[in-house]
Order: sequence, then structure tokens, then C-alpha cells
Amino acid sequence: MVFKKMLSAFGVGGPSVDTVLANPNTRPGLILDGQVNLVGGDAASNIEQITVALVTRVEIEGGDTEYAGIMEFQRMAVSGPLQLAPKQQVSIPFQLPVPWETPITDVYGQRLHGMTMGLRTELAIARAVDKSDLDQVNVHPLPVHERILEAFQRLGFRFKVADLERGHIRGTQQTLPFYQEIEFFAAPQYAQTITEVELTFVTTPHGVEVVLECDKRGGFLSAGHDVFGRYQVSHADADRLDWTAVVDGWLRETTSRYGSLRASGFGVPHGHGHGHRGPGMGGVVAGAALGVVGGMIAGEMIEDAIEGDFAEDWGGDFE
Repeated sequence: MVFKKMLSAFGVGGPSVDTVLANPNTRPGLILDGQVNLVGGDAASNIEQITVALVTRVEIEGGDTEYAGIMEFQRMAVSGPLQLAPKQQVSIPFQLPVPWETPITDVYGQRLHGMTMGLRTELAIARAVDKSDLDQVNVHPLPVHERILEAFQRLGFRFKVADLERGHIRGTQQTLPFYQEIEFFAAPQYAQTITEVELTFVTTPHGVEVVLECDKRGGFLSAGHDVFGRYQVSHADADRLDWTAVVDGWLRETTSRYGSLRASGFGVPHGHGHGHRGPGMGGVVAGAALGVVGGMIAGEMIEDAIEGDFAEDWGGDFE
């Protein structure tokens, strides 16, 4: 018995955990339903706590370097202390709210290149090695997101890559510690003025703040510069507007504002296209007013590496 307890302390013959999601596909603002399945080990175990958390890969700037880290941004306790007898099986259901600002990972069933998302389960065991499980989560766009993405496609923009940047876009309702950038190559009709466009959604229960960063081409005697635009739309407008015309108007208005932004000191590029947004973001506002949204759970860095087959399925994105 003493030998078994000693082995359990090193994680040998201890309890196992497996989380099963009712549906790994979700959208911002919805609920992830699932259950945590426990199987007791060779000896009785004292479980201190069981938690589930949404985690994702975020680009982080540190001085002159940039690296990717895993960030947790939504966490919930599934169970408090409990005792698990040898080989005992226990299933604990849970419902985890998906924050409104959760980044999009999948569009029309296809994973956006550069995006990763998972649900991590942590089993804290008294006097033993903790156990964990990781399950892939697919976050699909809300209707207004879909209409805007479709408009970019109809206008001839080609998707390039998506990533998450640690930082805050000044002047927005953003509450998570990172924001998503969906990058497009410019459509032919904009090629004289735009090289690429980065699209960011800051979503609330009432609507979406749409942030555009247009990489403006330089001329023969002039350097290229980034210009910014921020626009606000309601969820109720998803099926009411001609989104192709709306997005085209946003792009033309944003790029036409370049001269006045430079004169006023706004719209200054933020380095090489990553990191914290510059002060110009607060000075570029158009569209209808949006309601306010309450705070979200702030994220924290997860220092330990994510292990298991799921990390391999993500093609090393967590490494």
C-alpha cells in the first residue's frame, strides 16, 4: 500500500481524466457543454479541484523579439474537493461560457491558417502529480462576422493568415488581453493604394467594433504607411445591409483619411504590424453607436507546455 502511494505521488498508477465535449463547434457568446470523466487509479486519490479553461496561441513581443505563447482567457471550476476510490468512475457535467471576444478559428468548416484553440482540463491531486487533458475547440463566426468576411471575398481580397496579438486596441470595448488579426492580400481594384488589410473584430453582446489596418503602398518618392479605421455595427444589421458596399465604403474612407491622419499625428504605424495599437485608433470612429458590455475574465499565461496528441494534431503550433 505504501509503495502504491509512493508511485501515485510520481504519477504512476494515478487517476486519469478525459473531457468529452457535446459539440466542439461553437460561436462567441455561446456555451460549451461537456463532461469531465475521471477513473480512479491503483490507490485512493484526494482531488483538490477540477477546472476547465479555454487556451489559445498568442504572438507576444518582448523587446526586439517576438515569440508565441499559450494564453488562458476563460476559466471555470468544475468541481471542488472530492475523494476518488481506486478504479472508481465519475462523470461531472459542465457548461463553460464562451466570451464574446473569442477569436474565430474556422470559417465554412475550414480552419483559418495560424489559429489554434483548445479546452484544457486540469485535475489538481493532493500529494501527487497533477493531470490534464486538452480538447480541440472550433469557433465559428457570428452572422455579422460572416457577412463582413464574405464581403471581403466578393471584393476580391485573398485570405493570407490569422493570428492573435497580445495588447489592447485603444478606444475599443476590448476586455481580453489579446486581439485577432485576419490578414488579406489586397484585391486588384485597391492595389494602387493598399498592399494588405488586417481585420479585427471586437465583439460584444450588442454588436461588433470592426477595426481595419490598411497597409498603404509607397510611391516612387514616398514611403508606405499604415492607416486605421474603426467602425461599429449591430448584430441586428447582419441581414439588413449590403455588406459589399459597406466594406468597400470603409476601405475607401479609411485610405482617404491618410493625409489628415498624418497631419494630426494619428494613424502612425505600430512597428512592423504587430503588438499594441497606436494612439490613432481612438481618433478614427464612424458608424452607429454601440451599447456597452460588461467585463470578461482576463487571461494569464500558462507557463507549462501542452502535451499529448492534440498538440501534435496542431502541427507543432504549441511549441
